[in-house]
Amino acid sequence: MTIENISCNKSFGGWHKQYRHQSQSLNCEMRFAIYLPPEAVNKPVPVLYWLSGLTCTDENFMQKAGAQRMAAELGMAIVAPDTSPRGDDVPDATDKAYDLGLGAGFYLNATKAPWNRHYKMYDYIVHELPALIEAHFPVTTQRAISGHSMGGHGALVIGLSNPHRYSSISAFSPISNPSNVPWGIKAFSAYLGENREHWRQYDACELLKLAISEVPVLVDQGEADNFLDTQLMPQSLVDIAQAKGYPLDVRMQAGYDHSYYFIASFIEEHLKFHSLYFKP
Repeated sequence: MTIENISCNKSFGGWHKQYRHQSQSLNCEMRFAIYLPPEAVNKPVPVLYWLSGLTCTDENFMQKAGAQRMAAELGMAIVAPDTSPRGDDVPDATDKAYDLGLGAGFYLNATKAPWNRHYKMYDYIVHELPALIEAHFPVTTQRAISGHSMGGHGALVIGLSNPHRYSSISAFSPISNPSNVPWGIKAFSAYLGENREHWRQYDACELLKLAISEVPVLVDQGEADNFLDTQLMPQSLVDIAQAKGYPLDVRMQAGYDHSYYFIASFIEEHLKFHSLYFKP
C-alpha cells in the first residue's frame, strides 16, 4: 500500500497533509487529506473520518470547516477522502450533472454498468482507506464518522451498518431517506438498478429500523436549508429513533442553511461529541 505525499501544511501545532494512492477498490488513483494533531508525535490518536457532499473533494472540509484547532486540542486525527472515484476512465453523468457520477459517489457499491467497475465507495471508506491510514500514520483503531449532505448520508449508512467499527456517528444536513427523495432516487436507480429492495442497505432510515447495536448519533440540520423538505427529510430519522428509543439526537438550528458557514458554526461541538466515546 504505497502513498505519495503531495502537500504539507502546519496547523495549530499539527500537520495537514494530502496524499494520493492507487485504490484497489475503485480502480483509479485517489486523493485524501489527513490532519494529525500535535499529540500524534508522541502516541497514536483516534480518527474521525469526514465524508463530504456533492461536488466536493478532500479540500472543502479541511479548508472551510475550521476543525483543526479543536482537533488539536482533543488529540484527534481527521481523515477526509474524496467523494467519488476520479480519472479519465471513470464514467461520469452523460449530461455532466452535479448529482451523479464524478463528485457524487453516494458512498455505496455500485452494481450496474458502467458504474460498477469504479464506484465502490462503500468498500473504500469502510475497508481500504482505514487499512491504509492505520498502516501509515500514528493512529489507533478507534474510529468515528461524520459528514455533510451526501456525506451525512454516507456517515449514517456506514456507521449504522458497521457499529463494531465506529464509536460514534454525526452528520450535518444528511440525506436521511434517499430512497424517497430526488437525489437518492436518481443515484440509486443509476448505481443499483430499479429494484428498491437493493436500495435499503444504503438508506439510513431503513437501517435505523433494523439497528440492534446502538451507536450514539448526533445530527445538526439548519432550518433555513433550501433542501430541507425536498431532499433531506430529517423528521423521518426522528420518528424512527423515537419509536425505537435509539440514541439519536437531531438538533434543528434556526436560521442556518446548507453551507459551510453552518458546518463551521457547530463542528467543534461535533468533535467534542465524538471525543466522549473515544476510550482513553
